[in-house]
Amino acid sequence: MKNTKRKKVSYAKWGYIFLLPFFVVYFLFSFIPLVNTFWNSLFENYMSGLNQVGPTFVGLENFKALLTPDLLKYAGNTLILWLMGFVPQIIVSLLLAVWLTDSALKIKGKGFFKTVIYMPNIIMAAAFSMLFFALFSDIGPINGLLENMGIIREPIRFMSDVWWTRGLIALIGFLMWFGNTTILLMAAVLGVDTAVYEAARLDGASSWKIFTQITVPLIRPVLAYVFITSMIGGIQSFDVPQILTGGSGGPNRTSMTLIMYLNNLLFNKNYGLAGALSVILFIATAILSIFVFQKMTGDIVSKKERSK
Repeated sequence: MKNTKRKKVSYAKWGYIFLLPFFVVYFLFSFIPLVNTFWNSLFENYMSGLNQVGPTFVGLENFKALLTPDLLKYAGNTLILWLMGFVPQIIVSLLLAVWLTDSALKIKGKGFFKTVIYMPNIIMAAAFSMLFFALFSDIGPINGLLENMGIIREPIRFMSDVWWTRGLIALIGFLMWFGNTTILLMAAVLGVDTAVYEAARLDGASSWKIFTQITVPLIRPVLAYVFITSMIGGIQSFDVPQILTGGSGGPNRTSMTLIMYLNNLLFNKNYGLAGALSVILFIATAILSIFVFQKMTGDIVSKKERSK
């Protein structure tokens, strides 16, 4: 009989072929604009009236020009708005995730609740902002309702008060994203082996100890993902405060975020400063993301290495 040699079929190349469109799109629409932004940040390039000034190479002068108290103020505003929305979001989402995944509670209609809490996430931020602007305006239905109930005598000027404005922006962020966060955390909790919970209950552990010493540590990778993506979203906060404050960041620019400031620079056609601010935001986001990831997942990795 003749020995027939079977050809080995290598499927590895198909993996690279399927990955190729992603790398092509990333290179064209992400990598090249990123490099171009870094390059433009080194040039003086802006409009003075109808006259174009530049582009003139100035090195790091644009970065020096950005180091003003205004930048720190806008960074502080961005941080405050993010914390006001994220802290209640993570607390509520964690509680809902634990309750909806706890088989002992026997909650009926879990699918309905999952759908309801996720629905605000599919509503556009612009629509949410316009709705809240109408509801909480000086002559809006919220003021009308409070006056009819005798709670207030004069309309509350929500958009003229610093903390009311910040609170409304944070509330919109919370309503839009807590459903998405809850679904992610539910998936993480469901991934924990039920035998661990059963063993803890047999040992007499309370619900609080199970939550703090078992659930939270075991879902830390997902918590790190939620924290980092939320932080990036907070840094990129733009549409809600832009619409709710009419682009002014009022009152007295206390709701002006970094991306709103970047948008103003681009609107005024100051491309050099806008490029420099974009670079600063990119570097700050990268450093913060790496720091948070290391802090929240470093202990897990080190424990695994020690157990080997």
